[in-house]
Amino acid sequence: MTDTHALLSRITINSRIMPGKPTIRNMRITIEQILHALAGGLSEQELMEDYPELEKDDFRTVYAYMAYPVEEEQVFPLRLSA
Repeated sequence: MTDTHALLSRITINSRIMPGKPTIRNMRITIEQILHALAGGLSEQELMEDYPELEKDDFRTVYAYMAYPVEEEQVFPLRLSA
């Protein structure tokens, strides 16, 4: 199993590629594009068919990248007034 640091090293940010948005391996495929496609119901396999340059570990990279905001999220219990 690849460690998280190695996965995250696949994410690149370059101001000349996709206006500085996080991309996969300096390609013109953003983390955002992949997430929207997956949320819209496309499978990893369908995305790899549409973008043959994507690799299975690229999806694991997206998931690892998005885990950080969730880890840092603070949830406060909702108080209902009676």
